[in-house]
Amino acid sequence: MRICFLGDSFVNGVGDDTCLGWVGRTCAAARKQGHDMTAYNLGVRGDTSADIAVRWLREAELRLPANHDGRLVFSFGTNDCCPGEDGQPRVPHARGVENAQAILSAATAWLPTLMIGPLPVCDDAATDGRVRDLSRAFGKVCAQLGVPYLDVFPAMTSCDAWRREAASGDGAHPNSGGYAALAGLIGDWAAWRAWLEMKHPDSD
Repeated sequence: MRICFLGDSFVNGVGDDTCLGWVGRTCAAARKQGHDMTAYNLGVRGDTSADIAVRWLREAELRLPANHDGRLVFSFGTNDCCPGEDGQPRVPHARGVENAQAILSAATAWLPTLMIGPLPVCDDAATDGRVRDLSRAFGKVCAQLGVPYLDVFPAMTSCDAWRREAASGDGAHPNSGGYAALAGLIGDWAAWRAWLEMKHPDSD
């Protein structure tokens, strides 16, 4: 299978000294379990839902030809909630929800799709409050569309490694311990495990 992971700096793994992030660790664990996969990390630092809405399809189409088992994993939203130059959220809550609806509607109509919720930044309570609310709204969108959704905000907000490493770094991004904790959470997610076991329609 070929999987595109689309999102922001947390998808990219910014701050991780091993340069693996949660994507690299999650996919390495899946390969050890016997899943043959090619992973494309398409996380872009600073991207909001609006940025991803513009780029995701063309980037995925280049990597997921029709004759292969292509899949999509999205994770975004934190940058929507961060303040811009005017002090307001970079993307208003309602617009972020609309962007997610548009992205996921098109994605799930094309290929098997999962979504991981937005992550806390830990150094800004106001931003994290908006992230929490957006994560809940994304969960409702995914439920309506039938897209499996993992709300990681509560677990990572209370994760000691995530908070400690982010605080000792840039205030937002953890190091390897935080990303390893997130990868473990995703790897234990029943929907992820079932998704990996899905067979491509053209397989024997």
